[in-house]
Amino acid sequence: MIADNIYLSELLNRPVFDREGNEMGKVKDLHLIRGETLPIVEGLYVQYLGGLNFIPLKEIVALNKKVISFQGTVTSLPLWQPQAEGIRIVKQILDKQVVDINGVKVVRVNDIRLGRVNGNFGLLAIDVSYRGLLRRLGIKKVKEGTTIPWQYLQPLEKGLDRLTLTITQKGLSEMHPVDIAQIIAQVSMQERSTFLNALDKETAGEALHELDEETRAKIFDQMPPGEAADVLEVMEPDEAADVLGDLPESHAQEILNLMEKEEAAEVQELLEHDEDTAGGLMTPDFISFSRETTVEEALKVIRLLAPDVEMIYYSYILNREEQLEGVLSLKELIMASPATPLEKIMKTNPKAVLPGTDKKEVAAMVSKYNLMAVPVVDEDKHLLGIITVDDIVDILLPTPLKKRR
Repeated sequence: MIADNIYLSELLNRPVFDREGNEMGKVKDLHLIRGETLPIVEGLYVQYLGGLNFIPLKEIVALNKKVISFQGTVTSLPLWQPQAEGIRIVKQILDKQVVDINGVKVVRVNDIRLGRVNGNFGLLAIDVSYRGLLRRLGIKKVKEGTTIPWQYLQPLEKGLDRLTLTITQKGLSEMHPVDIAQIIAQVSMQERSTFLNALDKETAGEALHELDEETRAKIFDQMPPGEAADVLEVMEPDEAADVLGDLPESHAQEILNLMEKEEAAEVQELLEHDEDTAGGLMTPDFISFSRETTVEEALKVIRLLAPDVEMIYYSYILNREEQLEGVLSLKELIMASPATPLEKIMKTNPKAVLPGTDKKEVAAMVSKYNLMAVPVVDEDKHLLGIITVDDIVDILLPTPLKKRR
């Protein structure tokens, strides 16, 4: 039986047995050919009595973490012959550098995940994490590390002979920011710069915010100020403030001075609050309406603002003095009649916090009332910003889960 999911390191140097139970050698490599969606394993290279033999996959009875067996016998094992097409996975992929579309080295292939897709056994993903190295050293029960699915990789050549792997810029932009951040964290400072240059500014900003504070600060500290300003401008204001708050004050101010005035002003205001308070966690980007606005009018505005506003689930109702009077959810808007004024469906006296409220109190409120966001108001109830639930997650999660996230 062929395994549905197994790493190359779990196959290499494993004994292969024939149908009579005789050991016929150890696995030294796998042969790949092109498939419709991924490279397919055509067979195994097995070393026996100083020679290299080839066993077609169709003659393999079992291939899993416990046993690898062949339906023939040692005497019927064919000697290895050079294959006309395809590549050897160990010789041509393992330990090779993955490069971006411009030929810039990114990460090393430390292990390879194999498995079954659409009835075929092939290459599913490459493992670029240190866990892949640990697995190759024989350390058992190693958790899965950072993998890059084969769909984000492609050969530069039309055939799979002389394979050169690339991560295309389009492929990078489609990866989750957390996955990109894990890759960034594992390369050298010099490689990080070229890697980030291959990303659009928005993707780069999202990925950088997922890094730990120390790594993120090092990257921004070594970025040219103008480049750092460009990245921060497309980040959410609260995220940009997090980044600048970790930098030396003089360097942070230099970057702020190069940002667009409107974005810089929002970030500067957030920097004036302690990072452990509601004011330090809030973002000034939120959706608000007057009480006279109709449901139809509100939904039109939300559709226009949705691409640029992080939180669209809540809309806040303000009076002419910008004081918070009520709140309503997107669900309540969708269910209401189009001509209904918002004052008819809004919830009055919404839960809110002051800028100086400790972040743990904010987290407790989010948990207690099951909120997606918490408004931050001053003493006179003027709405200053909101704290979204994702900014509270790190406070609620235990330390190990923070790192995993």
